[in-house]
Amino acid sequence: MDAAFWLECWQQPLPGFHLDEVHPLLPACWSRVHRPEHQQALVPLCGKSIDLRWLQQHHLPVLGVELAERPCREFFAENQLAVKGQPVDDFVVYQAEGICLLQGDFFNLTASQLLGPCLVYDRAALIALPEAMRRQYVQHLLQLLPAGSTILLISLEYPVAEKQGPPFAVLAAEVKQLFAGCAIELLAIRNLTGQGFARRTFATSSLLEKAWRIQL
Repeated sequence: MDAAFWLECWQQPLPGFHLDEVHPLLPACWSRVHRPEHQQALVPLCGKSIDLRWLQQHHLPVLGVELAERPCREFFAENQLAVKGQPVDDFVVYQAEGICLLQGDFFNLTASQLLGPCLVYDRAALIALPEAMRRQYVQHLLQLLPAGSTILLISLEYPVAEKQGPPFAVLAAEVKQLFAGCAIELLAIRNLTGQGFARRTFATSSLLEKAWRIQL
């Protein structure tokens, strides 16, 4: 799962992981994850998700990180926001109306680019990565985040013998192992069995999304 794979995904008319509506678990869990001390919403591997706009409209500056150029440009165009990308260090920066998208590798993000304690919204970052990269991703994320940050993580569960990712199944035991030392609480379960994931059809005997609150 290298950068070329994800860049190729964005050559499709619309990748299978994109949603046309706000993910229902974001507003459903909002009151239980948002805290007054949060200075920013951090959205890793954000694509052009309309969830970015929802977060900004709920009074948090948004910092999204996305590898591909196309979704960064399309997000602002589709929201009728004038923006021009500017190279800054390891990223191309797109910014307008409280939303900043950094086009580049998430692993190049540094703690100095965060405003303070964050609400991290991970809808499809962790589950997009194979096991070894999941460990690297979480390690980097935890090193970045200041104390007082909260993660809203949406994981996906299905029988691993029935399908190969991405998106990958990340079971509860792995979530707890990856975030060992943090306060972890399961907030909600969404049964998608027979419905598919985003734009994809899943021929699996079960399919669950789980929303977790992870407190640093």
